[in-house]
Amino acid sequence: MEGAEDFCSHNENGSSSDGLPPNPLSASYRQCLNNDRVMVPCKKSLIRHHSLQMVTRVSDVSVKPACVVEDESEFLPILRSGAWTDIGIRTSMEDVYVCVDNFMQDYGLKTYTDGLSAFYGVFDGHGGKHAADFACYHLPKFIVEDEDFPSDIERVVASAFVQTDTAFAEACSLNAALASGTTALAALVIGRLLVVANAGDCRAVLCRRGKALEMSRDHKPVCIKERKRIEASGGYVNDGYLNGQLNVARALGDWHMEGMKSTDGGPLSAEPELMTARLTEEDEFLIIGCDGIWDVFMSQNAVDFARRRLQEHNDPVMCSKDLVDEALKRKSGDNLVAVVVCFQQQPPPNLVAPRSRVQRSFSAEGLRELQSFLDSLEN
Repeated sequence: MEGAEDFCSHNENGSSSDGLPPNPLSASYRQCLNNDRVMVPCKKSLIRHHSLQMVTRVSDVSVKPACVVEDESEFLPILRSGAWTDIGIRTSMEDVYVCVDNFMQDYGLKTYTDGLSAFYGVFDGHGGKHAADFACYHLPKFIVEDEDFPSDIERVVASAFVQTDTAFAEACSLNAALASGTTALAALVIGRLLVVANAGDCRAVLCRRGKALEMSRDHKPVCIKERKRIEASGGYVNDGYLNGQLNVARALGDWHMEGMKSTDGGPLSAEPELMTARLTEEDEFLIIGCDGIWDVFMSQNAVDFARRRLQEHNDPVMCSKDLVDEALKRKSGDNLVAVVVCFQQQPPPNLVAPRSRVQRSFSAEGLRELQSFLDSLEN
């Protein structure tokens, strides 16, 4: 990894001195590197690659929980996370990630002191880096500053996506140079609850005892559900592209693109889809990656690969680097970012295939036929 940065210098409310949303190009983005250009921990663990430089009513936001698993165990995950990026074959790096293992504490939520809380995000920018930078900075703040967080977590997270999109539209109206867009995937862990919100084609995959469970759905314009929504909103799909321009059906930003978004909505949606799961002892780790990872990895293939690496070194940072390096070997043609979140202190265990309960034996007739066959070979 060539470097990292941390959004550490800002006002308490996250806004600039003139009351406007922070400009991603401001001096508040300072480096957090040692002399060997190795990533070192920062106060808020808000990290990105060093080269990164629609008004919708909340009541309309679609919150669709799925994959809910209940159990009565007292299991609590032990969170260990790591991330890695690479510019790949692109000329610029537009992907951003966030790893916050102590979300409540790091964001100063004093009213919530009990239990586990964490925030992880991947933002895949297009048409520039500014939307990804903006979402990386603002989305977690909109979540934690909502008075209903964490009691109404699904509504809060969905609302935060829309708020971030609206705030970026306001920033773009003040500075046309910020025009760009980004997909966004956020994963929150609150106690044993895992909540994943996705708008775009980043993907989160949970490893449950070696099995890949997809915690998000890729929002491509060619998907039947997305195509119907796009056409109902006045858009169209041409050769797999939304309005012939974007290969994603949901994203933040892109307010500068004709016919994509307006104050009344539009075919490009910033509303996320949510999936939730109750973590159990069988849940080993979570992989979050941009589409550059999933272009060359199937979900189960990525889980198998990461699981073997974690069994070797049990290091989520090294594991995320392994995923990025392998994606490069497989000729991924995009920027690359991978986040690995481990839920256990120990590496994933070896899985022993259960013995079959069916006992097989030769019948007397079968033995006679076999003996007859062997006798015929001697003759």
